[in-house]
Amino acid sequence: MKKTIAALTMILSFSAFAESEYVTTEITSKDRAMPVFFESLKNKMAFSLGWKDGANPKKWKKAGLEKARELMIQQNDTTPFNMKVLEEEKRDGYVAKKIAFNISEESRVSAYLLVPENAKSAPAALMLHAHGSEFRIGKEQMVRPINAIDFEDLPDDATAEQTALSKKLNVAVSWAGKYYDDDDHEAVFPGDELAKRGYVVLAFDALGWGDRSVEGFKTDSQQALASNLFNLGTSFAGIIAQEDCRAAKLLASLPEVDKKKVAAIGFSMGAFRAWQVAALSDDITAGIAQSWFGTMKGLMVIGNNQLKGQSAFAMLHPYIARYLDYPDVAGLAAPKPMLFYNGTEDPLFPIECVKEGYEKMHKIWSANKADSKLHTEIVEGMSHEFRYDRQQSAFDWLDSQFGRK
Repeated sequence: MKKTIAALTMILSFSAFAESEYVTTEITSKDRAMPVFFESLKNKMAFSLGWKDGANPKKWKKAGLEKARELMIQQNDTTPFNMKVLEEEKRDGYVAKKIAFNISEESRVSAYLLVPENAKSAPAALMLHAHGSEFRIGKEQMVRPINAIDFEDLPDDATAEQTALSKKLNVAVSWAGKYYDDDDHEAVFPGDELAKRGYVVLAFDALGWGDRSVEGFKTDSQQALASNLFNLGTSFAGIIAQEDCRAAKLLASLPEVDKKKVAAIGFSMGAFRAWQVAALSDDITAGIAQSWFGTMKGLMVIGNNQLKGQSAFAMLHPYIARYLDYPDVAGLAAPKPMLFYNGTEDPLFPIECVKEGYEKMHKIWSANKADSKLHTEIVEGMSHEFRYDRQQSAFDWLDSQFGRK
């Protein structure tokens, strides 16, 4: 009996030792943690509802939109907007208004609305701000703050509100200098540039930015926000997508706006939001996406922002990767006019995956007999930016699509 027990003990000990030889570290690093088997998981991404050559474009779009709206928008919010004008500022050829409206059943937000003088059946643009890890401003990335005084010109008896707005102006001008301005043009704001062209412009803060943020909110704060929203049965990206669709509907409903000429325009994360809302919303009829595009697999490389966590949560829709790649989602906008710019020097978007995504989209627009409405361009020497000359060429293109040239 003792020999039997001893033998059994040896066998169990050997088995435990043998199994331990196959135990390995399965996380790549502590900061950009990935499972070591992530390439295997990536290879299993089949995008079951993605575009296939020879597909019927109408049937494909119907199935894709149904799934995209199910996973991204999550609910149909029909809360009355009840828009109110809070203050105004006359500018060169247009009026800048600060408004408030119900963007959802839960949230009433402030926004900037630019209305050209004597606007009637005017084209419109929903201006979608970037991420940039700059949470002090959102709408102010796209439109110059209303009734803001330069900090150095503040009177000694300035109110706390005036001081706060002045500080916000400084941040906004600094942002514009970093991403928009060039040697000949300073403090360029894309929304104001479009208003000068006769467009009605709407810009608002996504959840976590500008007036919808809190002092001290930073990059690390996003994980807590995203996790809590997952626990509540929704997602950070889902709320942003739904609110973008709601803002598009408000803009299209304004009496000054031509409902057939409503564009979504964005830079960086705003570009992601632009092609996303162009796909999801029937109220958007065209789009401009500057510096955010690629395939999911192509962006899933160690070091890329998509694998960084934090900022990625604002664009991470749970389970969408089972069904649709990024070019598929953007392709659901077809046959609407869409413009995409990416730069060869943009470190965030590997050019090969950008080209791959462009190629798929052109197949989708071609199947819709609308390839001439899709403009994709890789700009030599351009980094992650939306400089004045690029803005003007994009807006010239939009004018032509809306029959204004």
